[in-house]
Amino acid sequence: MSGDEHTIMVVDDDTSVRTVLTRALTRAGYRVVSGSTAAAMWQMVSAGEGDVLITDVVLPDEDAFTLLPRIREKRPELPVVVMSARNTIMTAITAAEKGAFEYLPKPFDLNEMLNVVRRALEQASQPRDAGAPRQPREQLPLIGRSRAMQDIYRIIARMTQTDLTVMIYGESGTGKELVARVLHDFGKRRNGPFVALNMAAIPRELIESELFGHEKGAFTGAAARKSGHFEQARGGTLFLDEIGDMPMEAQTRLLRVLQEGEFTTVGGSTPIKADVRIIAATHRNLKQMIAAGRFREDLYFRLNVVPVRLPPLRERVDDIPDLVGHFLQTAEEGGVKRFTPEAIARLLQHAWPGNVRELENLVRRIAAIYSEEEIGPDIIEKELSETSTSAIADAAAASLGELVEKWIEGHFARHGEAGPPPGLYDRVIREVETPLISAALAFTGGNQVKAAQLLGINRNPLRSRIRDLGLTVMRTGRAMRR
Repeated sequence: MSGDEHTIMVVDDDTSVRTVLTRALTRAGYRVVSGSTAAAMWQMVSAGEGDVLITDVVLPDEDAFTLLPRIREKRPELPVVVMSARNTIMTAITAAEKGAFEYLPKPFDLNEMLNVVRRALEQASQPRDAGAPRQPREQLPLIGRSRAMQDIYRIIARMTQTDLTVMIYGESGTGKELVARVLHDFGKRRNGPFVALNMAAIPRELIESELFGHEKGAFTGAAARKSGHFEQARGGTLFLDEIGDMPMEAQTRLLRVLQEGEFTTVGGSTPIKADVRIIAATHRNLKQMIAAGRFREDLYFRLNVVPVRLPPLRERVDDIPDLVGHFLQTAEEGGVKRFTPEAIARLLQHAWPGNVRELENLVRRIAAIYSEEEIGPDIIEKELSETSTSAIADAAAASLGELVEKWIEGHFARHGEAGPPPGLYDRVIREVETPLISAALAFTGGNQVKAAQLLGINRNPLRSRIRDLGLTVMRTGRAMRR
């Protein structure tokens, strides 16, 4: 398919955009016709011009989205590429709902635009079903204009037009349930229920009953029949949050349901059709869990049809001003407030371990307890400092296993797909053993006999470990690495 066989229509009221696109498309071998208004665009489309249409959303005489249904009716085979500086999640979703072939936020990458044009030409003979038009909501379900979020918006927009299973990955506080709700609220099952189940919050012995329901007398305490989440979500979406916390026996049963499309209640024998769209989410690395034998590989492939990775806030700090403005608008307490540029600058420096949820809590707390209309960096510093102290207390309250697990997952993540170098077992043992021995020695004032008794080991093995770990016992009794 050579470029000179095809004509591309470019419509934008910005002369520089039309010029840049015309030059790039011409160099690629395409013929280009251009215009600056919706009227010019409709004239070209009506005349049968062009094989692909590239248009801005906001035009001087008419919004391109209002024209898209007419274009699709007149020329259903014509791929339309929408570009916009109004790059919100609703722009992406509306573009998909109106039948656009692709949406690109401004400023766009020229190579990406050329790739989109090539794909559009290849698929021009396969017109898409746009689904029912829907008016954009005034309240945006997701906030952010960063490049990282634009990529997420485009994936979400495509997935609202399908019933495919989606797996959402992201740290706690990144907004995984928000994404799941957007996929439901703007998807084909929007008129059905949205039912969420957090695997980490359900006792292991009750997960199957919660998912599939149970019959009266199925187990002790089952005084009546109870429908499960699969039944409750019939015709809609079932959101399985923290899927990595699902026990293996429940994973096996869930896999069977996904394979066969039906299930039975606990204690029941009559099959029930599973008429739901599955969206799952996790903060864990499922591939590592599969390698460790803690997650079924076949279930992973059933769930991981369309993976979506939500970036942590530290990877999208450009969105912090928009997020702060949104949270201030929605906060009911304290009246209108404004964060100074210096306050915003301080927020940009923070690591945000709690991600967007941490930022939201901070903004709402400030809106509630401070009477100042203008929030400066001193208030931000004070609140972040208190939050850090609280986080340390939370870490102290967490179980040792949770802390070690988080460290190990972070260690794997830092080394990427290749994984960490060999010797991880010895390193983890050393990382845990060193502060343990040091704390025991500090408590006993450096008395190794008493420290060994406290640890529940003999004195000689303790001395060997002190030597092997390269520890020096200080006057305070605490041991430090040489």
